[in-house]
Amino acid sequence: MDAEFTKFLLNYLPVIIFFGIAAALGLGFIIAALVLAPKAPDTEKLSAYECGFNAFDSARQKFDVRFYLVSILFIVFDIEAAFLFPWAVTLFDMDISSMQYAFWTMIIFLVELALGYVYVWKKGALEWE
Repeated sequence: MDAEFTKFLLNYLPVIIFFGIAAALGLGFIIAALVLAPKAPDTEKLSAYECGFNAFDSARQKFDVRFYLVSILFIVFDIEAAFLFPWAVTLFDMDISSMQYAFWTMIIFLVELALGYVYVWKKGALEWE
């Protein structure tokens, strides 16, 4: 091998070692769990469990679209709210002109978020029958 190529490969040696250790630990934990974990299954542990009560219908039944709507709304509003944390942390580390721009940009974002919330509310997506 060429000396330059060997030097290039040595730069990646820590990454290869890291992946090797991670794979060994992962396999070790899986094998240890299979060998050492107590194995005492009973009917209660093996039963299907959904939302705090046993399943009573077929798993192939259709779900009401409101389940999906509520979950999607939660994800959207949760992700949008997560944008507030890095903004709040970095806002006061800026100079005054950048701070004013960032402040008004976030105000516009929050107004759009509020308008989306009002729209969803008026459409009745948050009402449960």
